[in-house]
Amino acid sequence: MPYGLVVRFTTRDAAAAAAFDQLAAETLEEIKAQEPGTLVYVNHVPVDEAVTRVFYELYEDRDAFLRHEEQPHVKRFLAEREQYLTHTEVTFLNEVAGKRPASSQER
Repeated sequence: MPYGLVVRFTTRDAAAAAAFDQLAAETLEEIKAQEPGTLVYVNHVPVDEAVTRVFYELYEDRDAFLRHEEQPHVKRFLAEREQYLTHTEVTFLNEVAGKRPASSQER
């Protein structure tokens, strides 16, 4: 069963948001290359909230999420992100129904 999460990050300021985005982009490149079980991993900027980032992540199942968390690039992201943040809120999700692209590698 697919397993997801939404993470809301609040960065310190615009400079921290830019640095956080760079760290996230570097991490995403590794996720794309090395994590077939990560179906969706998207960083969003909410409208009118320039220092907020919302990640939506979807995995094949909970085991794929646990494998994701063990990757060196994810551990680096988790360690380095803290210097840019003032708040983090995580919501874990169990899928009931949905629609997604046939291939998560298209983006």
